Amino acid sequence: MFRKIVTAVIIVPLAVVIVAFAVTNRQTVTVSFDPFSAASPAYAATLPLFAVIFAVLIFGVLVGGIAAWLRQGKWRRTARRLDGEVRTLHQEMDAVRRRYGTTEKPPAYPEPGPLAVIPPPMP
Repeated sequence: MFRKIVTAVIIVPLAVVIVAFAVTNRQTVTVSFDPFSAASPAYAATLPLFAVIFAVLIFGVLVGGIAAWLRQGKWRRTARRLDGEVRTLHQEMDAVRRRYGTTEKPPAYPEPGPLAVIPPPMP
C-alpha cells in the first residue's frame, strides 16, 4: 500500500509536468538530417518541439543503458564463472558425503564464537 502511495506521489506530479511541457512547446520545428544542404535537405521532418525533445531523451536513455550494460559485462562474466565453481564444489561435497556416509549438512551460517571478555581494570 505504501509503495502505491509513493508511486502516486511521484507519478502524478511528473505527469503534470510532462503534459505542461508538451502543451507549452507545441510549435513545430524542422529537423534536417542533411548537413550539406540547408535549403533543400534530402531528409527533413517537421515535428512539434516536445516530440523532438522526448525522442532525444528516450534515445539518450537507451544509449546510456546500453553503455552501462556493456561496461558491466566483466562483472556478469565473473559472476557466471564463480556460480559455476560454486555448483561444482557443491557437487563434489555431495559426492564426498555419499562416499563416506555422512548425511549431516553444515549449518547455513557458522555458529558465532564466544565473545571476547575484557577483564575489569585493577584498582
